[in-house]
Amino acid sequence: GNYFLAGTANQHKLPAEKPAMNAAHLHLAINHVPVLGTVFGVLLLAVALWRKSEDLKKAALATFVIVAASAVVVYLTGEPAEGALKGLPGVTERRVEAHEDLAGVAMAASVAVGVTALIGLALFQGARPIKGWFGGAVLAGALLASALMAYTAYLGGQIRHTEMQNPTRVAP
Repeated sequence: GNYFLAGTANQHKLPAEKPAMNAAHLHLAINHVPVLGTVFGVLLLAVALWRKSEDLKKAALATFVIVAASAVVVYLTGEPAEGALKGLPGVTERRVEAHEDLAGVAMAASVAVGVTALIGLALFQGARPIKGWFGGAVLAGALLASALMAYTAYLGGQIRHTEMQNPTRVAP
């Protein structure tokens, strides 16, 4: 038979008439890239500025360009993912809209940082050092984008993760 993994039980058989991945699966599979990528880029740029490493600065700028592209892809998969969730129990329009609204702002911030980083890579190519003010400006923008991404992810998690919807207090 057509088993997902050889030797698994029949309940793991993939039906031929259903796609293996829908829009919601795709959105969930890739949405961590811009969130974690922004944090990685912030940390990399902070270390680069502290150590005055041109190679690390340029690697951080390249990271922000890649993160911006991934943020656009994630954003574009959001609307189809919303369609896949319509009618599911526990999914509310209020939570989806709050996530979607902030996702647009977070994506715009990420793209702004990515475009700025791309300009920096063009301006400071080869042996030309990246100016401290430029690195600091990109870092500030990336910190903002990172905070927006993190809160957007939190709001997205509330759509289907019931454990996040009504957090309980943990005893000390």
